[in-house]
Amino acid sequence: MLLTPLQTLVMIFAVALGAMITRFTPFLLFPETREQPKTVVYLGRALPSAMMGLLVVYCLKSVSFTRAPHGLPELIAVLVTATLHKWRGNALLSICLGTVVYMFLVQKVF
Repeated sequence: MLLTPLQTLVMIFAVALGAMITRFTPFLLFPETREQPKTVVYLGRALPSAMMGLLVVYCLKSVSFTRAPHGLPELIAVLVTATLHKWRGNALLSICLGTVVYMFLVQKVF
């Protein structure tokens, strides 16, 4: 399906408007000068851990522990990622190196 130039332009503006609304609304609702509601503070603390747990479960959902290599690459990569994050406290570093270790194990070792 080909879009006309006008349809493409309208779609780009709609996506840009949606992105701007989702980015700017929190700053309008909760400015720095006002105290944030306790629910928002709680969600800000709880949701990152919940999302990380959800991502780990999603990533490991199709791992077969009954067939070779019995989830060993995934287990090693998770341990490397958790250890790096505990040691350095840098999410980007631990995720990147954990991914590199996993890809190396899957492509070269197992």
